[in-house]
Amino acid sequence: MAAAETDSEVPCARCSDFLHFSAKDTAAKWLEVDNLLKEVYQHLACFVPKIYCLGPNLNPQNEDLLAQLLLQGPLEWYLCGEEPTVGLAKLEQSNQPSQLCGHVFKVGEPTYSCRDCAADPTCVLCMQCFLGSVHKEHRYRMTTSGGGGFCDCGDTEAWKKGPYCQKHEPNISDSSQKDPLANLSEQMITRTRNVFSIILKYAVHMLTWEKEDELPEGLEPPARGDTYYCMLFNDEVHTYEQVIYTLQKAVNCTQKEAVSFATTVDRDGRKSVRFGDFQFCEQAKSVIVRNTSRQTKPLRVQVMHSSVVAHQCFALKALNWLGQIIKSSDALRRILCLVGLQQGPNGENSLVDTLMLCDSKMWKGARNVYHQLFMSSLLMDPKYKKLFAIQFAKNYERLQSDYVKDDHDREFSITDLSVQMFTVPSLARMLITEENLMTTIIQTFVDHLRHRDIQGRFQFERYTAQQAFKFRRVQSLIGDLKYVLISRPTEWSDQLREKFLEGFEAFLELLKCMQGMDPVVRQVGQHIEMEPEWEAAFTLQMKLTHIISMMQEWCANDEKVLIEAYKKCLSALTHCHSGFTDGEQPITLSMCGHSVDTIRYCVSQEKVSIHLPVSRLLAGLHALLSKTEVAYRFPELLPLSELSPPMLIEHPLRCLVLCAQVHAGMWRRNGFSLVNQIYYYHNVKCRVEMFDKDLVMLQAGASMMDPNHFLMIVLSRFELYHIFSSADCRKRYGRENINKDVVQQNNTLIEEMLHLVIMVVGERYIAGVGQVESYDEIKREIIHQLCIRPMAHSELVKALPENENKETGMERVIDHVALFKKPGVTGRGLYKLRPECAKMFNLYFNHYSRADQSKAEEAQRKIKRQNGEDSVLPPPVPPHFCPLFGSLVNILQCDVLLGILGAVLQWAMEPSGGHWSESMLQRVLHLLGMGLVEEQQHLTGSTEDGISFNFTLKISRPGEAPGNTPSILALLETLQNAPHLEVHKDMIRWILKTVANIKTTRECTASASPADSSGHSQEETVRDKDKAERKRKAEMARLRREKIMAQMSEMQRHFINENKDLFQQSLEELDATTSTSLEHSPSTCDSTLVCVGPRRWRASASDRRQVVTCILCQEEQEIRVDGKAMVLAAFVQRSTVMSKNRKRPTYNPDKYDPLFMHPDLSFGTHTGSCGHIMHSHCWQRYFEAVQAKEQRRQQRLRVHTSYDVENGEFLCPLCECLSNTVIPLLPLTKTTCSTEQPDQRQWVNITSQQIKALHAARKKTNAEGVDDADSAEDCHPPDGFRLDHTPKNPYSGTIKEMLTTFGTATYKVGLKVHPNEQDARVPIMCWGSCAYTIQSIERLLVDEEKPLFGSLPCRQNDCLSSLTRFGSACWTASSQAVVHGHFIRLLAALVPDSQVENTPCILDIDMFHMLVSLVLSYPALHCLDSSGMSEDAAQLHLLHLVTIAHIVQILLTSIPEEVRMEQESGGAEREEEESVCLLYNTLRRHLSSGLHEVTSGWHLWHCVKTGILPYLRAAALFFHYLNGAPAPPELHAVGVGEWEALCGYLCLPSNPLQLYYNNLELLEPLLQGWCSHPGVLQALQSSTALIRFPRESNHLIELPEDYSALINQASSFTCPKSGGDKSRAPTLCLVCGAMLCSQSYCCQTELEGDDVGACTAHTFTCGAGVGIFLRVRESQVLFLAGKTKGCFYAPPYLDDYGETDQGLRRGNPLHLCQERYRKIQKLWRQHSITEEIGHAQEANQTLVGIDWQHL
Repeated sequence: MAAAETDSEVPCARCSDFLHFSAKDTAAKWLEVDNLLKEVYQHLACFVPKIYCLGPNLNPQNEDLLAQLLLQGPLEWYLCGEEPTVGLAKLEQSNQPSQLCGHVFKVGEPTYSCRDCAADPTCVLCMQCFLGSVHKEHRYRMTTSGGGGFCDCGDTEAWKKGPYCQKHEPNISDSSQKDPLANLSEQMITRTRNVFSIILKYAVHMLTWEKEDELPEGLEPPARGDTYYCMLFNDEVHTYEQVIYTLQKAVNCTQKEAVSFATTVDRDGRKSVRFGDFQFCEQAKSVIVRNTSRQTKPLRVQVMHSSVVAHQCFALKALNWLGQIIKSSDALRRILCLVGLQQGPNGENSLVDTLMLCDSKMWKGARNVYHQLFMSSLLMDPKYKKLFAIQFAKNYERLQSDYVKDDHDREFSITDLSVQMFTVPSLARMLITEENLMTTIIQTFVDHLRHRDIQGRFQFERYTAQQAFKFRRVQSLIGDLKYVLISRPTEWSDQLREKFLEGFEAFLELLKCMQGMDPVVRQVGQHIEMEPEWEAAFTLQMKLTHIISMMQEWCANDEKVLIEAYKKCLSALTHCHSGFTDGEQPITLSMCGHSVDTIRYCVSQEKVSIHLPVSRLLAGLHALLSKTEVAYRFPELLPLSELSPPMLIEHPLRCLVLCAQVHAGMWRRNGFSLVNQIYYYHNVKCRVEMFDKDLVMLQAGASMMDPNHFLMIVLSRFELYHIFSSADCRKRYGRENINKDVVQQNNTLIEEMLHLVIMVVGERYIAGVGQVESYDEIKREIIHQLCIRPMAHSELVKALPENENKETGMERVIDHVALFKKPGVTGRGLYKLRPECAKMFNLYFNHYSRADQSKAEEAQRKIKRQNGEDSVLPPPVPPHFCPLFGSLVNILQCDVLLGILGAVLQWAMEPSGGHWSESMLQRVLHLLGMGLVEEQQHLTGSTEDGISFNFTLKISRPGEAPGNTPSILALLETLQNAPHLEVHKDMIRWILKTVANIKTTRECTASASPADSSGHSQEETVRDKDKAERKRKAEMARLRREKIMAQMSEMQRHFINENKDLFQQSLEELDATTSTSLEHSPSTCDSTLVCVGPRRWRASASDRRQVVTCILCQEEQEIRVDGKAMVLAAFVQRSTVMSKNRKRPTYNPDKYDPLFMHPDLSFGTHTGSCGHIMHSHCWQRYFEAVQAKEQRRQQRLRVHTSYDVENGEFLCPLCECLSNTVIPLLPLTKTTCSTEQPDQRQWVNITSQQIKALHAARKKTNAEGVDDADSAEDCHPPDGFRLDHTPKNPYSGTIKEMLTTFGTATYKVGLKVHPNEQDARVPIMCWGSCAYTIQSIERLLVDEEKPLFGSLPCRQNDCLSSLTRFGSACWTASSQAVVHGHFIRLLAALVPDSQVENTPCILDIDMFHMLVSLVLSYPALHCLDSSGMSEDAAQLHLLHLVTIAHIVQILLTSIPEEVRMEQESGGAEREEEESVCLLYNTLRRHLSSGLHEVTSGWHLWHCVKTGILPYLRAAALFFHYLNGAPAPPELHAVGVGEWEALCGYLCLPSNPLQLYYNNLELLEPLLQGWCSHPGVLQALQSSTALIRFPRESNHLIELPEDYSALINQASSFTCPKSGGDKSRAPTLCLVCGAMLCSQSYCCQTELEGDDVGACTAHTFTCGAGVGIFLRVRESQVLFLAGKTKGCFYAPPYLDDYGETDQGLRRGNPLHLCQERYRKIQKLWRQHSITEEIGHAQEANQTLVGIDWQHL
């Protein structure tokens, strides 16, 4: 108690101090003193501890007010020299507005980057600037900010064009270059410098202060108490759960408080968890440390004196204040920058340096505040931004080391500001030249990766967790290097060249550490035990990929740099290879008369590495020498003569052989790590700087070698040399039978080797290798992707390599090669290849995986066959080589290759016994084709080329003397007729044809023009032969088809003749069904179809007979009252889809009385079904099996299934649709009708008497013991009404059981209570569900503009029919007295009954629910009546009575007419208008003043007609299903005639008001009774809106057309619980439009004993447990049902390519697709959300494991 008292005294003591305080006087005093620093410090020492940190609970509002008054006030007075508001306003007026926007992004705010104009992807605009800029018409990219960056509008270096939006457009007249300080007076500048330097120094001092118990000199408080805080700091190691658990133990708080502490610690970086004396806090600290130090380092906790905490709080406040003050003037900003960057007198660190260097010691909140200040000051002033950048670069190494040791995320580190400086091209270049930044970054990076092997290569094996963490952190350095290199220089100074090359050398050192890292050795014998670590090396490679590419681009920009870089790279490679010949013995290979010296090396036995970045960089530079033509212009400057081609190709070749051997299955025992490495080597993310460069290196080496030598080395490395070098290689494996596996392996290796040759000669789409541009490269990539199949935009983007700006260059090309096809309501837009581009297809495209290749081959052959062309896929015409690589074509005509090709063709002469393979032959034929295409190109080109490249001559030449092997051409001639080569015939024929053409052309050019025609004719004869052959084939195929068709129709005829009677029977049935479905003739003589009343249509016996099949046992069964029960799988759910009032307070389910449904339909019970029918006993057996399985599963696994067995849920056995009960199927009831029936008045009287008799009987039973006989004798029951009669229950046992089952299920789900079949509310809930389901289906039909009858799918049809018939029978399952009670109470609401109290007023009843309940409960009364009065008459009278009540309801709630021209309806509706006016005026009379006056009869009649239509349509559906009367044809179509048809069908007059006037004496008193109910006047006069008719259909909320509007809305949404904190997962309810803070601790609430997230809690208030949400940051629709079910659904927002972007990864602008949104809305209106979730969870098991309730 003592603490509380002292606490309350403190404010009084403070108040007296504060009342006499004057900021103005204090400031004046400060102006006088000499030592201002001392004065201000004294002031702070005195007042800060009096304002801040006075107790356990901080009071921010109070503190801010006092701080403003006592601390900031004097500072502002001193600064301005006058009233601060006036002074600051003056400064703002004289200030030139900045052209930089500088808006700092909040977490989740939308940012926009222009893909056409941004200098790099980090240049972004905020939404306001973007909307006012030219970029919104360009190709832009939209992302959500992680927080902390700022808008680059106004920065001319960030944009190629359009740097300003309309708001930041500079003034032309404005001489913005002048110094902003010129506007300030000298005194003002001095005062500002004084204040800023003192306050900044104070803040820096306090935030970097490390002592917990004392303060800096000059700040010691006058009086010092023993008050301490136990301060808990954030770290990124411990989870929320650990912190919450620990706090509950340590400071003895509730779970909720602990959650709040943990949330604040996570947000602000620290939070005091205890306040008191030192001992008290120290104890809490020790518990926390002890509890969290078991597995990891403990949580950081400090016990700090309250005055230290107080000063730190004010220090943050002071920094915020500085940030606010400088906003008013550029001059003040400049002074602050000056003060911050000023070094001490002895060269000590400036205040800015101090802050930066202490960054990692500060807590999150402090870091955020000072980073914000840097952003709004240093980074907004171009001059000081440069100075700050220099300081940053100087401290770079230290800052990065601190960051690596720190455990906070990068966004909370000062190093994150690098992006703001390094991406500015001028700054980046200045930092490279002056601060040698590039070298610094690379060296810092290399220093941090100290784990090396003996050769000095990186070693990631046996990485500890600590090192792995460090490695992840160090990767941010690569990001910085990328920023520095992202814009290439246009002009080079000597200094820039020098520093760049220095950086390049450092980079080579880094690559040398990677050259050959993670080497592998083939496992023989046993499988590898431990999978080696391979990911780290590939992560590094991926991160560096863009850097390597950018380095090459920088080199390509300047010739001198390129030459120097090439030399450096070559010497680095030579250095790596210096151990090249050690221990590897030289050997000589000879073949086909050529020999070459090389070394012995087997990839399958020695170490080999996939990482060769130095070789690959050299390959890239070599191609650049060719592309920039430096190689031809300055050959003397290049060391080309020193190159040793065998050395260059050695390592890349080993790498490619490794891939081939892995394909051949030789490295299986090395496990998955190697497979993964090979995958990434070829993968689009790495291949540009891996696989592609290895190929270039082979091409470079081969172009400088004798092609025969090159091929022999390749054969040797592939370990195939022995096969092709032997003299009798053409007779492969003839002699002995070698091991099958080895043969198989060698076959694959030969295929791979041939493929490599195809690539080395054929891949010319790299600029520098072939004469192409990057445009051609991308075009070819896209064509080959689309040759596989049509693809969506995103798939194509994924298949293309991205550059450092995340661009693939696809948009430039795509429209030239493909056509776009828009998507429908599902699916996505697709690009399809233009037919004319197919000729570029190359079967051996180097970026195809094997699967892609076979798919593409199949697709292309299929297209060719469809177009009636030959299905041959010849090699396409390649571009020309650049001169440096020109000699590569000679590989095609060199002896070794021809020897290899000849050998394979020779093997192919015999059917393969596994000794050669189809794809080997295919590759050989492709190579021959390439040679011919090349020759054709040479022929059409220059003449001397044609002479040197004579492929046809080479392949026509037979072998040398001893072997006399046939020539390749001769082999092909033989092979074209070989029966075992059917597949390859087309290609062989194409080759022979091309050879003939080339020979002709050569002869033509050789001899003069006269011979021309003969050549032509030869070609034609070949073509004609070809055509004739094709024609013959087609004719044969046609005859074969006709023959087969004839056979089939003969068999069919035969079958029909045999089974004649069966066909006859089915035809008759068909006939019968069509006649009933068209409902031609009703079976009564009455020609009009009526569904209710004595004159209604009656079903004949044959109409009533219904036979169905059980889906489980396949038995047929007729539906009979006394037969076996047949049931329909059904799903009952609570619903608010039609609700007009979602705010209705929740009721207590045990006491709630659902008899009268309110017209706002605030919630209902909906029943749906999939329409599948079972025997009840089959279903019970099935459900028991499901239960048993579930029990077994629960013991084994602890996950949910998509259905909840405990709640009676199961999946329909046939369609797996979610169900939770079954509806029994019942036949139509048989009724007879006597002609004499009472009219309405008589009926009401009779029924009233019957009710009185029931009342009397009930009283009598109640008063059995009491002698109270006189009260009952005056009430005699009417004739034929037998109170003692117990009707016989017509239903069989199983049907009774099913009636109870469904009734109980509806009651249980609808009221959310435990099942109780005896409860009196069971029948009410069943009738309510019937009415609600019919109403919702009627609305659905209206919204979709479908006719009332004939358009429902049969599952809904069956469901409504069985639901309605069940309703009419469900009273038999309850006690009769209960149902009588319900009927009496229902009728009393319309016909007054003195015995019934508390009847609701007419405006509080939904009349359709009333009608259904009355009609379905009446049979319980009727069964006691034997007077011959029919049930049909009663139905009609009830319908009339309720209809009148509904008309009155409509008139009472009608809206006064708007002023409009009187719409004269001709005489046609005069009578209706007059009668409605009469009735309205009667109502006004009864209500005296409650109704407004309406003069227009037309308006009132219009209100009645439109208002009553939904009710009539629903009634028509109800009686149609209840009585089985077919509907008239007018109701099978939408449009005119509906009103008359409805009235006729329901046996109502077409002017329903006649019902009233024909029965005035009965209805006039009733009307008066309704109006005199006190509730009516109350409702009419109350302020809450009345429910008006017709009720509007509910829609999902309107969504904005542009998605960024939603993101913006979400980014300004703060979590409602954790004071102004940004929500991490803002989620929009699509039903009511509420924005929720999902998936976070702060907004969890308790619901029925479980902790649930905001969305789940919201579904229970808004959607009765079902919810549809849009997760704004993820662009994802979320469906929830209950606590355990949910799924994600495609959002209705699409980009221009017809694709959704879930997770906003691609960032294309998104626009609302109305069709898709309508589809979601339809699912909701149909009550299919739960079903959709069930299907999704069944299809995707991962959805089941998600904790949906926490969303």
